[in-house]
Amino acid sequence: MTITRFVPDLARRGFLLAMLAFFLLPFLWLATTAYKPSVEIFSIPPHFGFTPTFDQFAKVFLVFDIWRLIAVSMLIAGCSAFFSLLLGVPAGYALARSRHPLAMGIAYFFMAVRMIPAVAALIPFYLMMRDIGLIGSWISVVLINCMLNSAFVSWMMFSYFRSLPPELEEAALTDGCHQFAAFWRVALPAVRSGVIASTLFCVLFSWNDFLYPMFLTKLDSKPISVALLSAYGTKDITWGTLGALAHFSTIPIVLIVLFLNRYFVQGLTRGIH
Repeated sequence: MTITRFVPDLARRGFLLAMLAFFLLPFLWLATTAYKPSVEIFSIPPHFGFTPTFDQFAKVFLVFDIWRLIAVSMLIAGCSAFFSLLLGVPAGYALARSRHPLAMGIAYFFMAVRMIPAVAALIPFYLMMRDIGLIGSWISVVLINCMLNSAFVSWMMFSYFRSLPPELEEAALTDGCHQFAAFWRVALPAVRSGVIASTLFCVLFSWNDFLYPMFLTKLDSKPISVALLSAYGTKDITWGTLGALAHFSTIPIVLIVLFLNRYFVQGLTRGIH
């Protein structure tokens, strides 16, 4: 590499690292707060060197049932993702193989459904769940997430199936497969990366959801995203508790995304063709 190419490349990498550090600095501060004694969190001048302690985590385990909170979050995220895929993947396939001129518009309509602000639909959803007797249950959150996320999955899988040559399924139909067998045995395995990426998005959406679980669940069915609100008092914020809870809220989902990172990136960069 010549010097004329090395210098701009080094400058670009340095700029990206600086921007990454700038945006990750608040998260680093919150993470280190969980290991600081309460008296050192807002000490003046600030102490950049401190002796780590697990007192904040001990307090969290005394006040919260952490494993139940994580289990409820996983249950909501897992059920929401499963039913969203169950509805969204076949819908995306049907739209991709439809010859109707409005198929593209319907796919974008599904995307628009997912972009509706949560607060705008809170009262209608609350009244609906109250009328069917699901207020206070995590099932109400799963149903709402399923409706919103299945629309997103339909739009996303529409792009994957649309980029898949229909000749593959036509060959399967010629060999004696019926339409569902061609979808299940040929089309679906060919877009496996899209299914995994859609699953990750659904899990992320459900895991990070706060508004609907806050108002639609009761104390024993609230996920960990709602438990984070407990760190906010009437007079101040217990930053140590918030930092400790943030560990349990972020580590599981970060591990999942890191494990399936390449599918997640591929899902982000795949668009309508």
